[in-house]
Amino acid sequence: MDFKALGLKAGIEIHQQLDTAEKLFCHCPTTLQKTEEHTGEFFRYLHATVSEMGEIDRAAAEEMMDRRQFHYLTYPTTCLVENDEEPPAPMNREALGIALQVAKTFAMHPVEQVHTMRKLVIDGSNTSGFQRTALVAMGGALPHGGDVETICLEEEAAQRVEGDTFSLDRLGIPLVEITTSPCMHTPEDVQATAEYIGMVLRSTGKVKRGLGTIRQDINVSVRDGARVEIKGVQELDLIAEVVRREVQRQTELLAIRDELRARHASVGEESYDVTALFAGTKSSILKKAKVIRAFVLHGFAGLVGREVQPGRRLGSEISDYVKKCGLGGLFHTDELPAYGVTAEEVARLREHLGVADEDAVILVSGSKEKTVCGVKQAQHRARLALVGVPEETRKMLEEGSTAYMRPLPGAARMYPETDVVPVAITDALWDEVRVPELLCDLARRFERDLGLDPAVAHQVAYSESLPLFRAAIRAGIKPNLAARTILATLKELGRDGVAVEKITDNDVLAVLLAVEKDQVAKEAIPEIFTAIAGGEAAAKAIESHAGGISEEELTAIVRKIVAERMEFVTEKGMRALGPLMGVVMEEARGKVDGKKVSEVLRSEISRVI
Repeated sequence: MDFKALGLKAGIEIHQQLDTAEKLFCHCPTTLQKTEEHTGEFFRYLHATVSEMGEIDRAAAEEMMDRRQFHYLTYPTTCLVENDEEPPAPMNREALGIALQVAKTFAMHPVEQVHTMRKLVIDGSNTSGFQRTALVAMGGALPHGGDVETICLEEEAAQRVEGDTFSLDRLGIPLVEITTSPCMHTPEDVQATAEYIGMVLRSTGKVKRGLGTIRQDINVSVRDGARVEIKGVQELDLIAEVVRREVQRQTELLAIRDELRARHASVGEESYDVTALFAGTKSSILKKAKVIRAFVLHGFAGLVGREVQPGRRLGSEISDYVKKCGLGGLFHTDELPAYGVTAEEVARLREHLGVADEDAVILVSGSKEKTVCGVKQAQHRARLALVGVPEETRKMLEEGSTAYMRPLPGAARMYPETDVVPVAITDALWDEVRVPELLCDLARRFERDLGLDPAVAHQVAYSESLPLFRAAIRAGIKPNLAARTILATLKELGRDGVAVEKITDNDVLAVLLAVEKDQVAKEAIPEIFTAIAGGEAAAKAIESHAGGISEEELTAIVRKIVAERMEFVTEKGMRALGPLMGVVMEEARGKVDGKKVSEVLRSEISRVI
């Protein structure tokens, strides 16, 4: 697919949680809790408010179509600010400092005063019905072209537990939002840019790590298409595929539009109660429905079932809109046999409605009130098919396809937050901000100054364990020993079922220092870590492996093992060295250096062959 020829334009918004001690507008900690340990709960209905311009935001208005009760879980680590029962505290200065650091890295211009705004959000993810956000800087540059348009500070949303239940431990964690211009023209450009921005953020050393701590929103359009925002892409490796599938979706929707226009297609204005037609249906879904309503799509036959993305059809796009009314979706004549509806029932439906072969019929089932709502939504989305690609906010599905969430929000979504005082960005404050060393430069420095292999240097620099590695170097531990232990040994033990999460950074440093001082052999590290993970104190685990064995004891062990395997040694000669190393090391229980074992074993094999 020639993306540039298709006129692909893409930009990204990256939302990264900051690793601050306190939340953005209260003094609660930013640590997450176990939902089963919540200590309180409350319920709330959310409603859209009218903006200063006298309008209700279109995205919020659609969210209000299905009136829902939201359920919130509270903890000893949350407060009345998260409950929306107390005004917010002043903006967290630590979070603002990190945002300014990122802004300076991109050569951006800070605003003179940081004003907090309210962004209308009534999907349940915020108890107040809005998210607090503040513009910090504008006008930055990316290294390979393109612009960073803005950096904002925002409060993180509440974590959805299931359905309409949310956990308040995450609500209010500081987020930095970085928005680029639509300066990318291939899926690979988008992924590479996201990777670079993520690297800059991690270079500050003040961002949270792990799944869910960083999310990418991708804005995509093609020529004659429309801007579509895809929310919450968490996996970096999926970004390019998400863009590819959105380009496919928009080009397919444009092709469907052209075909519909060629057929002079139209959307029926009327809907009909056809419940009685399916009174004796064998379809397990339709026979449960209280009401079934139908309307006609003139000239749509065969196109409602046309694939627009892997696993997604035009019918799926229309169904997403129907779900906003609290329904499970819809049925259409391109696919009715798949739901147990017989050909005779389809023919009877067509005859009853008087539709031609080139027409499609949409069915919506549920309660009377919801089916009326669902029909209106389906008709609206079907009319949009005649236009082409609607502007939308979409959510990512598994493997990179997307589904409709809501319309793109408009200007009515934002209004001032009067409870938070502005913060001035003075020249003196800006001058104090220091640009961090980028991780890509740090990796090259580790390679140059510490003698690490390039791949290992890169892995260490980008690892979540970078602070531990730096602490080990400061303590005088050899770089290769520290890197191998932190990156490889601990990971291998974890794969083997050892509870490495119980091994603290101080435990790791204590063990490495014991190796560095020749108190224990480095071969004993896995066994010591295993003992610590099992509950033994680090000092005791080190002591039990200290002292080593004498050269005479090692020689005796080697001679015994060689004698027991004399036939193997005679046959293999020096090639027996490798297999026998493991046997000797196991016998010595990590109390002797591998290099010494190799020397003694080599000498003994030479003697007997």
